[in-house]
Amino acid sequence: MIGFRGASRYYDVRYRDAFALECRAFKKAREEMGLTNIKVMIPFCRTLEEAHLVFQEMEKNGLKRHQAGLEVYMMCEIPSNVILADEFAELFDGFSIGSNDLTQLTLGTDRNSALLSDLFDERNKAVKRSIASVIKTVKAKGRKIGICGQGPSDYPDFAQFLVENHIDSLSLTPDSILKTAFFVKEAEEKISSF
Repeated sequence: MIGFRGASRYYDVRYRDAFALECRAFKKAREEMGLTNIKVMIPFCRTLEEAHLVFQEMEKNGLKRHQAGLEVYMMCEIPSNVILADEFAELFDGFSIGSNDLTQLTLGTDRNSALLSDLFDERNKAVKRSIASVIKTVKAKGRKIGICGQGPSDYPDFAQFLVENHIDSLSLTPDSILKTAFFVKEAEEKISSF
């Protein structure tokens, strides 16, 4: 789960050609198919230096940040992303919290381990504190921040917590949208009454 994945592959000689193909496909979607609203999302970007290396690879493949409105977002799924959120916000246009990986790496649990499954919970105080902190920091920098992960779909109270902390967007599974919408509405009403 924490091996050779995400940003570290994109600039590595062992994967660089595959990333070039991904860039080509992305460029085609924007330039030939007219899908200029799609954004690049960089997962598992461990350091600021890695971000720069990925940007260099993107540029080599014709994708330059902010050129023709190209926005580059990062997955926020590693404790270093939370701790250095103010600095990552100088490099990226937006963030998507990957709550599954952030939970597993904050709590030191393998989310696929049946032996540790009872410890894996996005509602853990340390995880929630990290999420609240990164939302506040990123919003203060004028960047957008959303969340993808199972948490808001499984736990409506977690979705409510996210809204109360002013997250910009939630991803939900189709079967949880209606149920969660009521909790989101309640949280929004609570915020607007202050």
